[in-house]
Amino acid sequence: MGSKKIWASYVAMVVVQFAYGGSNILIKIALNKGLSQLVFIVYRHLIALLLFGPLAYFLERKQRPSLSLPTMIKIFFLSSLGTTIHLNVYYLGLDYTSPTVASSLSNVILGFTFVMALLLRLEKVKIESAKGRAKVCGTLICIGGALVFTFWKGEYLFKGFTRSPLIDIHDESRGSIHGSMHHKENWIKGSLLILTGNIAWSASLILQKLVSDVFPAPLSLNTLICFFASLQSSVLALILDRESTSWRLEWDVQLLTIVYCGVVISALVYYLQTWCISVKGPVFAAMFSPLQLVIVGIFSAIVFAEQLHLGGLIGAILIVAGLYSVLWGKSSDSPLQMKVGKDDKNTLDHQTLEINMANQPLSISTNSSEKLALGFLPLIAAIKLETEMEKHSVVAEEFLTIDCCYSRIMMELGTPSNAFHVEDDGER
Repeated sequence: MGSKKIWASYVAMVVVQFAYGGSNILIKIALNKGLSQLVFIVYRHLIALLLFGPLAYFLERKQRPSLSLPTMIKIFFLSSLGTTIHLNVYYLGLDYTSPTVASSLSNVILGFTFVMALLLRLEKVKIESAKGRAKVCGTLICIGGALVFTFWKGEYLFKGFTRSPLIDIHDESRGSIHGSMHHKENWIKGSLLILTGNIAWSASLILQKLVSDVFPAPLSLNTLICFFASLQSSVLALILDRESTSWRLEWDVQLLTIVYCGVVISALVYYLQTWCISVKGPVFAAMFSPLQLVIVGIFSAIVFAEQLHLGGLIGAILIVAGLYSVLWGKSSDSPLQMKVGKDDKNTLDHQTLEINMANQPLSISTNSSEKLALGFLPLIAAIKLETEMEKHSVVAEEFLTIDCCYSRIMMELGTPSNAFHVEDDGER
């Protein structure tokens, strides 16, 4: 990987965290100015739908699989969890609290996702290994930090960088929900709502993995998610928010927030995250999430005159420490991503290798239904496969992977047919 691409991935993830931090701040200001969260979600996903639709049609026209009814139902529920429920509950919690609270509690998503995957047996933990213990301990620390952050405020450490806020997000004229009379109750209520929204998002990540296996077209998938999100939120808005003025847009911070989240978050951020994950992996992308907390915290202290208290500081430190513990534990989960076939089971890290260095037949077992052919000259192929239990490493001169008839490979290599032997578990 070139140095330019490495530096570009770092810059991209910093831009992503600044974008997420900016969205939390803008949404908080817009909600305080009277923006309906239901209407906001509708407009945001309509903009994203207009962006994703043409791209999905032209770029995935040949690779997009047919859409069956069961898959459509899964995508509908995926949209319900990951957008409609998650965003509505999350934004309601943000309306009760502050952008700093929302950014801090978003770091527990990895812990929630890990617990759900563990319960559904999608994740395996070797408790006897150091990284296995790091996953478990990190998850407990992360969730414990979220509880400390939510239920214990403690003493104020300092009263912000400014005496009076440049932008007031605690308008007492709007009632006790947004005023300061019941600030502690609103803090707990808002934090619990944000945690509930994050749980829904974690569940959607699990479901998204299952949907992606049967519908491997990310642009088309996101187009359908945006369509269902707009439809579901429109129904909720017509039922719960019947004020026609809620749908009226003017040239103010509300319109800016809608356009920003629709274009920057749903389009630019999605592209940058997808590219960074393809280049550096999901663990690399997740490592930058605490940066959002720092960005929003500094901005809120200056612009909103937000006060930092002891409970929030300790809780945030525990959340970030737990997050990095889980990330370290998961850093070696998928070290090799080379595909042999079309399904997830056909990765080389799922193969087993038996080899005898004394020119005996080479035996390879694979779960793939496709042939895995290994040719080598002049001694033995260079293979390095990492399995769940141990690492197999064989050093040699050449490695060749060919998807064709075994006998034809033998003829082209000029190698005796008894030099190695391939077994395919899928056809035995």
